[in-house]
Amino acid sequence: PAVTSPCKILKCNSEFWAATSGSHHLGTEEAPEFCTALRAYAHCTRRTARTCRGDLAYHSAVHGIDDLMVQHNCSKDGPTSQPRLRTLPPGDSQERSDSPEICHYEKSFHKHSATPNYTHCGLFGDPHLRTFTDTFQTCKVQGAWPLIDNNYLNVQVTNTPVLPGSAATATSKLTIIFKSFQECVDQKVYQAEMDELPAAFADGSKNGGDKHGANSLKITEKVSGQHIEIQAKYIGTTIVVRQVGRYLTFAVRMPEEVVNAVEDRDSQGLYLCLRGCPLNQQIDFQTIRSAQATEGRTRRKGPSLPAPPEAFTYETATAKCREKLPVEDLYFQSCVFDLLTTGDVNFMLAAYYAFEDVKMLHSNKDKLHLYERTRDLAPGNTAPSGTPPTLWVALLCLSQCWLCLL
Repeated sequence: PAVTSPCKILKCNSEFWAATSGSHHLGTEEAPEFCTALRAYAHCTRRTARTCRGDLAYHSAVHGIDDLMVQHNCSKDGPTSQPRLRTLPPGDSQERSDSPEICHYEKSFHKHSATPNYTHCGLFGDPHLRTFTDTFQTCKVQGAWPLIDNNYLNVQVTNTPVLPGSAATATSKLTIIFKSFQECVDQKVYQAEMDELPAAFADGSKNGGDKHGANSLKITEKVSGQHIEIQAKYIGTTIVVRQVGRYLTFAVRMPEEVVNAVEDRDSQGLYLCLRGCPLNQQIDFQTIRSAQATEGRTRRKGPSLPAPPEAFTYETATAKCREKLPVEDLYFQSCVFDLLTTGDVNFMLAAYYAFEDVKMLHSNKDKLHLYERTRDLAPGNTAPSGTPPTLWVALLCLSQCWLCLL
């Protein structure tokens, strides 16, 4: 299994936020308690410094601590225990009703024009990618890859092998950088990885900082350790991050104007949500299925390849996926593919929640279900239709029958 990063900055961040929840609304008499928690935060970052040298979230946290020390006149020397401070009263969401209009996308950019056209991108499972242009691919993309890269934010994912020696990969780490924007938000970094889904940014805050429109960027925890939502109203964007089993899923709703806000689109590097996976990183279901059939014959002579923790046949995989995904679209097919490839039933839930996020985030309800896989993504995001699902299913069934005959 993939190795978890030894850098423990996410743990430091979450401990500081737990200790200081609601501290922005505390009176001056409680400043010593905030400083105590801040010193404990600094001590935690120092303990993990050696393993975090190349981690962007770590460096962001260190700079954030220094700034908070100055703002609250905290001494670097003193007690470092972390008292639990009182939380916000019910109903107090830190909203600022007088935020600048420019910090609300629909009000500022489209005051006298039509409603903006929103697009969706999602990444889940083995991993499967749905781009802003509604093309659908299954990719290898092992290691770190950029999902989004525009004038307002960067999103990078890291995919690691699900099993030793397996071509199946899944998302084990996610980094989102919201760039500083006018009087609305300071630069903020959000980072999640396996077994660490924080409900705060890397510096421990839950909004866009100290600027006047800070609450146009907010994190909301929907299910502890499993589901967070980030609202970036200043760019009209909603991001959903989930941990399903050991791995992460990502979904975003973003206006086309923001999607295409890049300095030089023609010379821009790879950007998976916009351009799709490179051809040499795309996986064809039929090829993988043929390899699985070969692997099955090899196991009859003696195991030589790593076996998934639970063996699914095509019939049991389809039956399992149909429990959550009754429509046999590409989300259903992805579920079947992942169960056959990994043997991990959590991938069924990843496909299910990915489709639930599509239903919530996609602006065109007629395009929720996709049935044709994108196989060859040409430059400029034009893609020919892939193999029809009926043929895909027929080929899988044929390979099963052939395997039985052998």
